Amino acid sequence: MSRPVLYLAITNHGFGHAVRMASVARQIQKLNPDILLVLVTTAPRWLLESYIEGDFIHRLKSFDVGVIQSDSLNMDLSATVNKMEDYRRREEEIIAGEVEYINWNQVDLIFADIPAMTVKIAQKAGIPCWMMSNFGWDFIYSDWGNEFKTLVEWLSSCYNGCDRLFRLPLAEPMNSFPHQEDVGLTGGIPRYQEEELRQKLSITTPKEKTILLTFGGLGLTAIPYENLSSFPDWQFITFAQNAPDMPNLLKITGNMYRPVDLMPICGKIVSKPGFSTFSESMRLDVPLISLTRDGFAEAQILLEGLQNYSYHRIVNYQDFFDGDWSFLTQDLIAPLSNHKIEKYGSEFIAQEIVKELTIDS
Repeated sequence: MSRPVLYLAITNHGFGHAVRMASVARQIQKLNPDILLVLVTTAPRWLLESYIEGDFIHRLKSFDVGVIQSDSLNMDLSATVNKMEDYRRREEEIIAGEVEYINWNQVDLIFADIPAMTVKIAQKAGIPCWMMSNFGWDFIYSDWGNEFKTLVEWLSSCYNGCDRLFRLPLAEPMNSFPHQEDVGLTGGIPRYQEEELRQKLSITTPKEKTILLTFGGLGLTAIPYENLSSFPDWQFITFAQNAPDMPNLLKITGNMYRPVDLMPICGKIVSKPGFSTFSESMRLDVPLISLTRDGFAEAQILLEGLQNYSYHRIVNYQDFFDGDWSFLTQDLIAPLSNHKIEKYGSEFIAQEIVKELTIDS
């Protein structure tokens, strides 16, 4: 009997979608290593390999652009609409190419986060399309006026054919999806014990004065690192390779560590609104200080979720860039909700996919 084949399509936007998809892929591989994983994304292979330990096929294709950005906060809407219209115009050509690949490789199921065109690819190939997300791109684009109207209608019509949506926490209503079910948070599992990691990185500061600065795959330009000199007995950690050399700033190089690996040794995380960082920090119960983000509809939903389910503080992005970072010493705010957020989305989704792919075996 041939191996079950799973085609995992990832939206072409930053690293967050790739991280949460890879966290599910890892669980699938653990449950059934016989399933062949085809990860369809332009995200770098090293990022996928940092979550997926076994073999997989990396197919360098994209079906959308998400939002074109110069960094994690600054968006180019004009370039975004032009590129997305190009995808829409080439829809038939793209679908034909992928259907040929899917048929040739006997793919059994498409699982996507959350490029809309993959629904039509699945329909043309005659296989199911399942998805996961906390938002659809029609929701994001609908905030941006008449220029995006045709795209929003196209995206919504695609999503309407989705066979099953796993709706993640911190989500918009996702009304374009007719078959949806709520699941828990997704994310990676830290690879190291706290004491082992502290020794490896020579970190001696107490947890409450150890701070992870992480702003997604695109990072931020013009971070005022000079503020770190006001906290000489604190330890800051960053993955930003353009950060200056400072005595209390540890720059993580190479691909040995992921942000989720460092979270357990930190008393706080400083970040911008992003699902994967929020989700992984909430799974580990690490407090988070988040910047605000204007003009991106998901951000307000994420910040509301942060307020409800995590010890937190929200900092206006202008205060982050222009202020003295006194927010680091202010008391954290307790979660507003008594309801505990479900944490095992990656595991549940993986179980459902494995069940679907092995039902006939």
